[in-house]
Amino acid sequence: MHRCLGSAGEKRHIALNYLIELSCNLDAALLLSPANMLSSAPLERLAREVRQSYAARYGTDPTWVVAAPGRVNIIGEHTDYNDGFVMPMAIERYVVVAAGPAKSTGNSLEVFSSATEGDCTIPVGEQLSDNLPQWGIYVGGVLQEMLAAGYPCGPLQAAIHSNVPLGAGLSSSAALEVATATMVEAALGESMDEPEKAKLCQRAENVHVGMPCGIMDQFSSAACQADRLMQLDCRSLDTKQVPFTNPDVTVLIVNSNVKRELASSAYPIRRGQCEVAAKQLGVPALRDADMAALNKMADQLEKVVYRRARHVITENARVQDMAVALESNNWALAGELMYGSHDSLRDDYEVSCDELNLLVDTAHQIGSGGGVIGSRLTGAGFGGCTVTLVETDAVEDVAQRITQTYKTTVGIEPTAFTTRPAEGAHIVES
Repeated sequence: MHRCLGSAGEKRHIALNYLIELSCNLDAALLLSPANMLSSAPLERLAREVRQSYAARYGTDPTWVVAAPGRVNIIGEHTDYNDGFVMPMAIERYVVVAAGPAKSTGNSLEVFSSATEGDCTIPVGEQLSDNLPQWGIYVGGVLQEMLAAGYPCGPLQAAIHSNVPLGAGLSSSAALEVATATMVEAALGESMDEPEKAKLCQRAENVHVGMPCGIMDQFSSAACQADRLMQLDCRSLDTKQVPFTNPDVTVLIVNSNVKRELASSAYPIRRGQCEVAAKQLGVPALRDADMAALNKMADQLEKVVYRRARHVITENARVQDMAVALESNNWALAGELMYGSHDSLRDDYEVSCDELNLLVDTAHQIGSGGGVIGSRLTGAGFGGCTVTLVETDAVEDVAQRITQTYKTTVGIEPTAFTTRPAEGAHIVES
């Protein structure tokens, strides 16, 4: 097993610990206990709260309120930056932004975060200041890229409010980026197409934050649909909306409350290993390789590079198979694919940890007889959340058993909530 506590934790890059420090996240404590977890705070309530926050800060009502959701990835992990396939859905947790014209002049944003009662002013078109709070870098990076694409924000003021769990693999940073872009769209009365918006927000994170992330998180927040899982081709950005409307199946997310840091060395190292594998296989990306080609080259690849490539190749196949399973209501196959994905992430890609393994193993032990269909880690790994498909009638019992076993064994209080596939970024009011 590969622990994300202890000695490994001591090696983390504290200087790049922005995902834990990101102060736009208002209330990770809104994750619900099993006894109360059947619904998240509705978007209407979040919108009302951010309007109140804006009015208290600026003495007037906002002109626009926008929302962008976090996401959970049902299957298809660490494939997006290999031009592969993923299958996320938006969750009923959002970053919401209330905004209106500011009295100042110039192309700038005065923005207030409800999380820390802190604020900053971001002059757009200038180099981002080192004095910005860490969450301001995400916002400022998007504004810079919007300006470069011909979408100047104008003098605006805004308040940010969020209940997307932070550092849990549910894309709180992408939700903030996409919400920022949607705010500018609302202010300008213009609309970007979803791929353009997603690529712009990805570029903001790559360039201004310094995280070489793939496209999945931003695209999910921008383009997912209610009651649908989104099968995304990360090369062409073609999508296939897979219905997820069966009321007898519920998505359960369990947060290990072990924090992950994408900016630590593990993520870029694995990305580099994938690039090495693709080069040695003579393909543009691992998306273009298959197991026959990989096995033919096995003796010429480092063992660790071989394992990384094997994960990506087999995970791409699992995404394709999951779409077939869901469309045919083959829940047994869907569960097998989820467990297979977790095993591959644990053994070949080595991004799991004891805590995530315990959550998945507990779900697996409960099994179909107890209402569990399948379970896996979701997100980049090294902590964060698991995603589990559960028979709706059994979901409270399953959550109780998983969280109690985890707390007793690890000594950490996990948190859990259920969600249906939610709508992607949109203007709530204007």
